[in-house]
Amino acid sequence: MELISLPLVLLLISNIHSETTADIKPTLTVDPHTPVFIGDTVTLICEVHQFTGWEFIFTKPPDTKYYETIGTKTITSVEIHNGGEYKCIARRGNPQVYTKYSEPITVTIQERPTPQVSVWPADHVFRGETVNLRCVINGGGVSSWQYSWYKDDSIIQQNKLQYYTIRSVTESDAGKYTCRGTETRGSRYSHISNAVTLTVSNKPQTVLSVSPHRWLTEGDSVTLMCEVINSSTGWTFSWFTVQMNKDVDYELVSNSSGGSKGIYTVSSVTVKHTGVYMCRAERGDPVYHTKYSNTQTLWITGVSPSVSLIIRPNRSQHFSSESLSLSCEDHSKSTGWTVRRYTEDELKLCSSGTTSTCTIRSLYTSDSGVYWCQSESGEKLHPVNISVYNADVILDSPDHPVTEGDPLTLRCLYRDKKPSNMRAKFYKDGSMVQTGDMLIIPTVSKSHEGFYYCKHPERGESPKSWISIRGESVFQEMFGLKIFTYLLAVCPYLLATVVLVFKCCRLRGETSV
Repeated sequence: MELISLPLVLLLISNIHSETTADIKPTLTVDPHTPVFIGDTVTLICEVHQFTGWEFIFTKPPDTKYYETIGTKTITSVEIHNGGEYKCIARRGNPQVYTKYSEPITVTIQERPTPQVSVWPADHVFRGETVNLRCVINGGGVSSWQYSWYKDDSIIQQNKLQYYTIRSVTESDAGKYTCRGTETRGSRYSHISNAVTLTVSNKPQTVLSVSPHRWLTEGDSVTLMCEVINSSTGWTFSWFTVQMNKDVDYELVSNSSGGSKGIYTVSSVTVKHTGVYMCRAERGDPVYHTKYSNTQTLWITGVSPSVSLIIRPNRSQHFSSESLSLSCEDHSKSTGWTVRRYTEDELKLCSSGTTSTCTIRSLYTSDSGVYWCQSESGEKLHPVNISVYNADVILDSPDHPVTEGDPLTLRCLYRDKKPSNMRAKFYKDGSMVQTGDMLIIPTVSKSHEGFYYCKHPERGESPKSWISIRGESVFQEMFGLKIFTYLLAVCPYLLATVVLVFKCCRLRGETSV
């Protein structure tokens, strides 16, 4: 047998080894295997289970290569450009022999999501309200988050609950709230959310206002606006009337939704809308109520009321210590009318028993208020505003709205004897309109409506009175309409008569010639 030389044997072994190595295919994996966020760490693992002494090359097209003596490549604080398709290959020996390339693996890099914190019902809440904060994380490809809640950068809750609830908040709950998400099964985490600043105040106050004013005539429009002071949004508003001699104190008349303001409008008021109104707001779950608002009184005068309130002396302003008499005069001769009043936020019966007359022998400033006639069935008619002042000068002004076209006379009245100089200055809405012993407007119009007062150089200034001007009465309007209709009906006959007279006169002239 012919012996084979040693170099030839080594060459044959090398060829066999090269062929074996060329058939090897590494396995490439990535940790974590899910998409990662910018700033995270990614580790590529290339494994060859045959032989030892391998050197590894990690490639990312088009031209990125990482050479590692071990089978791992770690990329810290990854950026978007680190994402893409990776392969690996191994080599060993001298001369070097290479394995096949591994199957490709894709590394996905995503923007780290930033949660958004929302608060309900608002970020400005009031003592006793229930507040819900919600942490919303969009994107990231995470199926399940664990949420960490922070108040002023200190952790206050950590679990799978997306909501953080504060029941019956107090001022100590005020502060900046943030949240952060951490993958339930993994190492990924979100950014810290935006901060929501929670403000907590005492129980809110609602304010009720009336536009254009509280003294109205049937058919007018009026708006009652309810506003929550120093608040944001999410309120539902309710309007109530104060009840008297009933089982309930307040009766709901309307409600509406809004932000921090609510609007209740009556486009055409009637006498039945006369009353004392207040409002309240509510929001949240459980429902949270504000305090009741201030009261506003609406007084609607009928265009032709069957009952009149007779006042002696007949004016709206009165001196304290004077006497005052009010009585209900029923033109239809029915019974059961009494005088009522609303003073110092209190509804009272003014007349004695079931009589229709109220007599106050010595007035106090606390007697200031609104007086009206009320029937046994609750009908309210002819409201008037009575003001009592501990002053030296008052304005003699009418106690009821003045009808357009009627005259208006205003005078200065003095508590003690009349001054020698009777000339005073009269003002409307802060502007002087006339100097003299009285102000006379022969024919009033809507433009004369406003606040009036007088000022005497020695005695001082009177309180202000609101002079309300209403349109023509229904009787006047109906009378004018009837006259106009009558003229339309008779005009053709009048015209025909004029034409016939003219023709007769013309014929008589021709005959005489």
